[in-house]
Formats: sequence, structure tokens, C-alpha cells
Amino acid sequence: MTLQLHELVSPERIDCALGATSKKRLLENLSTLMRAGNPQLDDHAAFQCLIERERLGSTGVGNGIAIPHGRMRGLDKAVGAFAILKSDMDYDAIDNKPVKMVFALLVPENTTDEHLQLLSQIARMMADEGYRKRLLAARTGDEVYAVLCDADLEYQKAS
Repeated sequence: MTLQLHELVSPERIDCALGATSKKRLLENLSTLMRAGNPQLDDHAAFQCLIERERLGSTGVGNGIAIPHGRMRGLDKAVGAFAILKSDMDYDAIDNKPVKMVFALLVPENTTDEHLQLLSQIARMMADEGYRKRLLAARTGDEVYAVLCDADLEYQKAS
């Protein structure tokens, strides 16, 4: 069974006004955010994983969205974090537009299929203008989490 988006994040791993002045600082903040509720997660190793993947090419997927991701040694289950940025950021996205929302994802090192399924699910949700608007309208981690739970229900119906 595929993981649901709401299983990857929790309200404490959501930031609705993340301030970051560079892509590097953003990835550091997301790595720290992923550690919330996961004290065993090494946020420095998480950052290294995300930055190494980013060096291969930008994870800015367009429509103001970035999905930094990677496979991480020592991780026993997938973990994610979500952020809405205080200020739009140049992220070298494929559409050359700035990024406003970021969904970071780390999966265990040997989980290729799960990784690809989760990325596909996140990208599909974020491609929906209605979901993007609902996420941007959310003011708290709990509100964003509720939108992600709704996205899971919609994804299940469509599958």
C-alpha cells in the first residue's frame, strides 16, 4: 500500500511562513523541520542528501513549486516537510518562475518504487491549481495538514 501524504508530514513539520534567503538555507531549514517528531533523524545528513540531489539538477517543478528529495541511508521510513515561503525564491525551476511552496521528501536508501510513487503523487497534487490556492490560503500547520489530507482522499478516488 502506498503511503499517504498526510503520513509523511505532520502539523509540526509544516511552516507557513518560512524565511530563507538562499536555496542552501531553505534546504537546511527543511532538514531541521523534518526532524520534528523524528528525533532519530540526523538533520545534517538530511541536508547533505537534499543538497546532493539538488546538485544533479533543480527540483523546482514549476508553478511556484519545488520538491527537493532524496534517498537517505539509515532512514527506516519516508518523511516529509512542507513550507510556504515568506518571499518567493529564485530556484532555477523548469519554468524559470520563482518558488513559493516546497515539499521536501526523504525515503530510505533502498526504496526506489515508493520514492517514485510519492514524488508522482506530490507532483500531481501540486499541479492542481485549486490545491495550490488552498495551500497558499492556509495560515497554520493544521490548516495545511487538512488540505494534504483532502488531497489524499482525492488521490484515492482518482486511482
